[in-house]
Amino acid sequence: MAGSDATAAPEAGVGDPASAGDTAPAGPRERRQERERPAPRGGERSDAREDRRRERRSRWYRRDVRWSPYAFIAPFFVFFLAFGLFPLLYTGWASLHRVELTAPTDMEWVGLRNFSRLISDDFFWNALKNTLTIGVLSTVPQLLIALGIAHLLNYRLRGSMFFRVAVLTPYATSVAAATLVFVLLFGRDYGMINWVLGLAGVDPVDWQNGTWTSQLAVSTIVIWRWTGYNALIYLAAMQAIPDDLYESAALDGASRWQQFLHVTVPSLRPTILFTCVVSTIGATQLFGEPLLFNGGAGATGGADHQFQTLGLYLYEQGWVNLHLGRASAIAWTMFLILLVIGAVNWIIARRLRKSA
Repeated sequence: MAGSDATAAPEAGVGDPASAGDTAPAGPRERRQERERPAPRGGERSDAREDRRRERRSRWYRRDVRWSPYAFIAPFFVFFLAFGLFPLLYTGWASLHRVELTAPTDMEWVGLRNFSRLISDDFFWNALKNTLTIGVLSTVPQLLIALGIAHLLNYRLRGSMFFRVAVLTPYATSVAAATLVFVLLFGRDYGMINWVLGLAGVDPVDWQNGTWTSQLAVSTIVIWRWTGYNALIYLAAMQAIPDDLYESAALDGASRWQQFLHVTVPSLRPTILFTCVVSTIGATQLFGEPLLFNGGAGATGGADHQFQTLGLYLYEQGWVNLHLGRASAIAWTMFLILLVIGAVNWIIARRLRKSA
């Protein structure tokens, strides 16, 4: 029985392919199937890399679209914080202290004393009065002349581009160069203005030492420099007025002058208000022209402070008398005046919009 069992059931694991498990070598069929199995192609790998690259590009594109505008405007805010906001806040802080230019880090708290001293300071009120006078003498004629020049340039003229560039030339001229030329023109002994007045039988005028004459001379420099700039602003606003308004006025029998008064001027009211505000701000900050008009007087604005503006008075207190605290108080007073001017502009503009 034992022998028959041995011959009937062979020993397990000997010559049995199924029992060989994973260690058994692959047969011809398995090797053939392995060879016939498709391998990953190079095109599929390159497509996968291209998809990943495209995904990275799209991610960078989304970041670029989102953050690039902030990067473009960042330089303005950086420079504004460094040269605009920080000096403004530091000046406000210094105005509450007694601080000298010789020791700018040594500050003594005085509160509003620097501002209260301005109320009783005759030189401050003189500078404020001179600033107001020069502002009126320069702003009113300047804007009227600019309006007339813009009205002439609005018509079709031969060589109109030349005239537009010509009226803007004084604006591009240096303040120092323009003022020095006008100093020669307003000279007492050899000035061309007094020479022309002498032809008319008028005695020579001491332009620099008189109160009204010096302020009128400084105003003339401002008028010469800024009239062309305002004229181009008015010209741009005039070209935006519809031609239908002028055609309707012409059909009603209105003359050129009547069209100017009843069509052009009402249409320019917002622009005129804008130029008035900008010119007033410029007159409040007037500095270069009066400083150079009488170089020997320096920041005093003449022997009797007859044309000393707020800008010159600030310079005198801070950089001549070395009182940085007082100069800071004057600067903030000028800033508050400009805020009042801006508020008046806003109120007038609002009423104009309601009336329109």
